[in-house]
Amino acid sequence: MRRTLTAVGTALVLAIVAKITFPAISAYLAPDWTTAIIALVAALITAFVANVRSNQTTAEQGMRTLYVGNLPYRANEAAVRNLFAQHGKVFSVRLMKDRQTGKRRGFGFVEMAEGDADAAIKALNDADFQQRNLKVREAKNKTEQE
Repeated sequence: MRRTLTAVGTALVLAIVAKITFPAISAYLAPDWTTAIIALVAALITAFVANVRSNQTTAEQGMRTLYVGNLPYRANEAAVRNLFAQHGKVFSVRLMKDRQTGKRRGFGFVEMAEGDADAAIKALNDADFQQRNLKVREAKNKTEQE
């Protein structure tokens, strides 16, 4: 994506520089062509930015955060992701660590697709994972906790 945006930006700059700096080159191109190229590049940039924004909005709206408690201390993000991925689309996994020691605290959060979260809760709450019974529920917002 970054390469595409860089290439589009470079094309826009070159088209503008060619039109301003080299009138002889612009003479070979009909004025409509130069304007059309600039308009096309601007439209591509606008569409790209709009697509990125809409993808972020869709991901934020179609996602739920689950609290996962009683995790084994040896469990890592990949193992938890694989466990939850059996029940739907997983966006992210965050396992909490102690700030001073860096050791895992035995709980974390999994962000899943909205439609898959309930199935994961039903399947994994009180399920055995690495010799521990997991506690899985929808995470509370910080405002709900206070």
